[in-house]
Amino acid sequence: MVTATHDMSDKLASCAFALFSGRGIDRVRMDDIAASAGVTKGSLYWHYRSKSEVIHAACQHYYAGWHAQMKREISKATTPGRRLARAIRSSVRTCLIDDANRTFTLELFTLSIHDEAVRKGWRAFFDGVKSFYISLLGEAMAGGEVAAGDPEAAVDLMLAAMEGYKLRALFEPKLCARSAERRIAAELLGIVGVHE
Repeated sequence: MVTATHDMSDKLASCAFALFSGRGIDRVRMDDIAASAGVTKGSLYWHYRSKSEVIHAACQHYYAGWHAQMKREISKATTPGRRLARAIRSSVRTCLIDDANRTFTLELFTLSIHDEAVRKGWRAFFDGVKSFYISLLGEAMAGGEVAAGDPEAAVDLMLAAMEGYKLRALFEPKLCARSAERRIAAELLGIVGVHE
């Protein structure tokens, strides 16, 4: 029974994430989430007492998905430098080029201004992302594949540039076009000392 309840909670969070990503958080009602998941509104409220709880569950769904995607991406590379390059290219594709992910994360930025729980959750996720990249960069440096001064400073700058691209894409849609993906990835890779 616990597994079925957990599976339904995951399904609801996944449906909420898809709806929030497509329409925006404010435009999605609890009725929409229940309908998308194929459950009654009462069932939705049995799992999540409020829209706020659903938002937090959708955030956790996004965070877990990002980490799983990165694990899959880096498993395909044979050296630390290639793992780092694959991870950055994947981030450009999923965080900037993918409209749904970009929309969701930008909405989280807005929510985090007034919602401390969202802000803490995003901060914990972002700290994990930063540690992930610092670790990959450190391994690539130790293997002699990359020469960077301070790995933490390089990763900070690379992540700031990535977030800047996401914000600019609101006003410069060409930045999130597939044709821009390779150039942006090369720029971010250059920040951390990977030149291909």
